[in-house]
Amino acid sequence: MSKGNINVSVENIFPLIKKFLYSDHEIFLRELISNATDATLKLKHLARIGEAKIEIGHPKIEVKVNKDNKTLHIIDQGVGMTKDEVKKYINEVAFSGAEEFLEKYKDSEAKETGIIGHFGLGFYSAFMVAKKVEIFTKSWKDEPAAHWTCEGTTEFSLEEHDKKDRGTEIVLHINDDEEEFLEEPKIRELLTKYNKFMPVPIKFGTKEKELPKAEDASETSEEDEKPKTVTVDDIINNPDPAWTKQPNELEEDDYKNFYRELYPMQFEEPLFHIHLNVDYPFNLTGILYFPKLTNDMSVQKDKIQLYQNQVFVTDNVEGIVPEFLTMLRGVIDSPDIPLNVSRSYLQADGAVKKISSYITRKVADKLKSLFNNDREDFEKKWNDIKVVIEYGMLTEDKFYDKAQKFALYPSVDNKFYTYEELEAKIKDHQTDKDDKLVILYASNKEEQHSNIKAAQDKGYEVLLLDSPIVSHLIQKIESSKEQKVSFVRVDSDHVDNLIKKEEEQVSKLSDEEKEKLKESYEAVAPKEKYTVQVEALDSNSAPVMITQPEFMRRMKEMQQTGGGGMFGMGNMPEMYNLVVNANHSLASEILSIENDDDKQSKIKQALDLAKLAQGLLKGEDLTNFVNRSFETIK
Repeated sequence: MSKGNINVSVENIFPLIKKFLYSDHEIFLRELISNATDATLKLKHLARIGEAKIEIGHPKIEVKVNKDNKTLHIIDQGVGMTKDEVKKYINEVAFSGAEEFLEKYKDSEAKETGIIGHFGLGFYSAFMVAKKVEIFTKSWKDEPAAHWTCEGTTEFSLEEHDKKDRGTEIVLHINDDEEEFLEEPKIRELLTKYNKFMPVPIKFGTKEKELPKAEDASETSEEDEKPKTVTVDDIINNPDPAWTKQPNELEEDDYKNFYRELYPMQFEEPLFHIHLNVDYPFNLTGILYFPKLTNDMSVQKDKIQLYQNQVFVTDNVEGIVPEFLTMLRGVIDSPDIPLNVSRSYLQADGAVKKISSYITRKVADKLKSLFNNDREDFEKKWNDIKVVIEYGMLTEDKFYDKAQKFALYPSVDNKFYTYEELEAKIKDHQTDKDDKLVILYASNKEEQHSNIKAAQDKGYEVLLLDSPIVSHLIQKIESSKEQKVSFVRVDSDHVDNLIKKEEEQVSKLSDEEKEKLKESYEAVAPKEKYTVQVEALDSNSAPVMITQPEFMRRMKEMQQTGGGGMFGMGNMPEMYNLVVNANHSLASEILSIENDDDKQSKIKQALDLAKLAQGLLKGEDLTNFVNRSFETIK
């Protein structure tokens, strides 16, 4: 038996590990199983290249809990270690066994073994939860087994052992204040979280498996009809997940089944998937799914899982995946993503930007392909995916350029146009006197119905743009087009003013009468909320209408949704224009009323009707209006 001191460059590595290196205690199990996986993959590689002339069978990793002894065991059937290797790889923390292995076998395609370990400190995360750690290990080489013990100090003991089976068993003597890690449900939860797709089978206990009935079984007694069961290993992981395969190896059902495996509580099928597979200038594989999305962007994120050689790292992929795609679901796996030593945080790196750009391009190409191959199906799915595409157009210039080929602009009549198609359809009829293309849109078909109908009666096409970021997006489109273009919501002005043409209506009222009419309305309409405008409109148009100026409303919306608009406008009260039609018979009638109370009563009724049309009549005003209306029909 030998004793010695662990070769570390600080007085004591353990407080450093516990306090600073690993912020989350539970990842110790991820690190130890990663090491066990490395050991197994190393052995497979040595056998494949003929260096290890042994029969390796089907090695697995086993995790066991012994509550009576307060121990947790991680057992592998991998390469194992000799006594000298224990000294080197366990005691000399600065070395990483996996890194040295890759260097040694770099000419024999060892990288294809999928070895996980990058950090020699992974093993020492065990001391976050254990007061004592033991290693029982036997190398694949013909040498005696070794037994290493350490109680969380820089002192260790190392002696020979009579272990006969090849591989390594790590025994953690769990701290009294960490006994949750002796509970089987907790261990199962961690194995499922971090090791669900590790490339080596992981056994955690056993389970009963029902045997299939013989097809030619004759009638049997009730006792015989009971299904027969057999006890089998409970393998908690899927060593060959879909993303590790080539797209041509998978059918549509394989992608759907993998989605259900990732999100067992998600009952809706994904709309479509994107398979990522690149090996230059970086390695990255993965599958991204477009789920059905709502307009509430805040609850969608953190559904993509990041893996490093099939080891779960995090579901916060910010920085790797462009922000607009964080609303998708799925898996990304890359050994080239630079993480800090605890694998907890992404480190800034040029490779990350390349990965992000690649994912953006791949998603754009897939969307274009779906649009070209089955436009009808793409249109059906538009409302479920538009928030991702519109957000991408807003935040990523390269995606914005590519999206011109597949981004859709739906009309209130459920027709879908690309921008190019829309421009060709409306340019003759919806270009104003200043040669500006005016695109009319609504954000709510029900609330803006009267405005939509008025615009359609003029022969105008009205889009339905109702996503939460539409104000930001149309601002970007207006500034990026070579031809002058303006998006105008249908309720922002009277229909005759939405697209200004050369011709103007002649007013039936003199300027003096119009001013008098304006003053009469201003005496009733609250000045802090309404700006009264008397205009010469078609005599068949409504006598009074309420509009909300496009610029003010858009700036306010942009401020409220963040990242734009004008400072301070998000909290400003709503302001409206009260447009009075000088050519309607009601205007002349109001001017002819001499009694002020009667005049104000008539104006009040007209104002309430205009508010009712815009959904603005509420509370006491609505109650009073209903009561007045009932009085008129008694």
